Amino acid sequence: VRSLLIAVMEFFVYILGVMALIQCAHGYFVNIDAHAEECFFERVKAGTKLGLAFEVSEGGFLDIDLRIIGPDGKTLHEGERESNGRYTFPAALDGVYTYCFSNKMSTMTPKTVMFSMDVGDKEEKKDPAAEVAGGENKLEDMIKELSSALSGVKHEQDYMEVRE
Repeated sequence: VRSLLIAVMEFFVYILGVMALIQCAHGYFVNIDAHAEECFFERVKAGTKLGLAFEVSEGGFLDIDLRIIGPDGKTLHEGERESNGRYTFPAALDGVYTYCFSNKMSTMTPKTVMFSMDVGDKEEKKDPAAEVAGGENKLEDMIKELSSALSGVKHEQDYMEVRE
C-alpha cells in the first residue's frame, strides 16, 4: 500500500511539473490613446509556440491596427482596422518578438484592447526510439494537447465576457 501511495504521489508531482512547464499565458487590458501605439514584448527560443488573441472592447468603431514583428525586425503580420484576432506561430528565431497595437488612425478616440499572449513549450523533435519506449511520452503529449485545448477555452471565455 505504501509503494502504491508513493507511486501516485510521484505521478501527481510529474503531472504538475509538466503542466507548469507547458504553457504560460499573460492576459491584459490596455488603453491606447488617439495617435498612439503600444507595444509588448516576449523573449523566446526558436521553436517555441507563440500565440496572441485580442479583442477591441471599447472606443470608436472597435478597430485597431496590429503588427507582429520578429527578432530580426521583419514584420510577421500586419493588420489594419481589426476588431479581434487570434494568431499562433512557432518562433523561427531566438530573441524578442514584438506585438504592437496602433491607434494612430484615430483622431480623438482612445481604444481599450483586451489581449493575451501565450508562450507554449518548445516543440521538440520526436525520437522514434523514445516513442517505442511508450507510455510516458504519450501521456505527456496528451497533457500538452489538453493544456492547449484548455487555453483555447479560456480565450473563448474571455472573448465572450468582453462581447457581453
